[in-house]
Amino acid sequence: MKIAVAAGTRPEFIQVEPIIRELKRRDIATIFIHSGQHYDYEMDRIFFDEMHMPTPTHYLGIGSKLPGEQIGEMITKSECILRSEKPDMLLVTGDTNTALGVALAANKAKIKVGHFEAGMRSFDRTMPEEINRIIIDNISDALFSPTQRGVDNLHKNGICDNVFLAGDVMLDSIVRYRHLIKPRSRTLSELAIGKKPYLLLTLHREANTDDPTRLKNILDAVSALPFPVIFPVHPRTKQRIRDFSLTLPENVHPIPPQGYFEFLRLIAHAEKLLTDSGGAQKQAFFLSIPCITLRPNTEWMETIENGWNILVDDNRDKIIGAATNQDPRNPPNLSLFGNGGSSERIIDAALSLL
Repeated sequence: MKIAVAAGTRPEFIQVEPIIRELKRRDIATIFIHSGQHYDYEMDRIFFDEMHMPTPTHYLGIGSKLPGEQIGEMITKSECILRSEKPDMLLVTGDTNTALGVALAANKAKIKVGHFEAGMRSFDRTMPEEINRIIIDNISDALFSPTQRGVDNLHKNGICDNVFLAGDVMLDSIVRYRHLIKPRSRTLSELAIGKKPYLLLTLHREANTDDPTRLKNILDAVSALPFPVIFPVHPRTKQRIRDFSLTLPENVHPIPPQGYFEFLRLIAHAEKLLTDSGGAQKQAFFLSIPCITLRPNTEWMETIENGWNILVDDNRDKIIGAATNQDPRNPPNLSLFGNGGSSERIIDAALSLL
């Protein structure tokens, strides 16, 4: 038995880590394909070191390119590897170009594809990620959904065979590493924020960063917030701020992108999280931190319905109102995303099909 796992972005590393750990625990031969979609391997080293992830079996070195070129190169390079290695199944997660490209290559090589985080939909086809999700789900042989809504979405799309309610692997990581997340972030001391209440901001989606009006609206709203705002700045966002001659507000403290545990500590001790990241929405929910989503929609409606997330888009009044007034009354219902044993359920289901 041999299983291939592919990832190429930091959110993917977080999600494949519990899967790779479970495969290792069961002594199943594992091929780890790192596409290098966004960063050089050395820049990702902190994630690998902190989470004790194995060195990738294959590194594709794709890098940042136009989406079509990136996916094309992903297919070409990974298909050669998959035909040579002949795994029994490829596991991919989420909605990235890595997941799409390697899944397509496996499909052409007649290797079974398992997709975890299957069935999630924002129903916004202007988002590249939404198109990726739909295609991956439709070519997958096994679909592991983190929530019942994801299962229902797949059934509504006519995908009914080999669909499993597995729970969310990101919750697995939170449960396993909670003791490492609990201490206060060293960044707070470095910024001299101490125990003052603060907000955490992340901003990286093209819809926000590549539209000067939207980016300006969000930064203007943040400038009016009565809190210091810690902002790990994504490289693309940093470049767009320069390109559009924008200035960060005085209450914003920019910092470089952080490692996995340091970022979770920043979420865990924040008053609220402002973000356009799907993964960060869930992490805030799992850590009982209110989330303000800088998008008109989300694939994680469970966090909205449970009262811990609110959609504000780039609306200044809504952003300010949510930052000052949002106050969830009940604890987050983590059972919506499983119980922390998702990786075991995914591997059990995958093996049952093989």
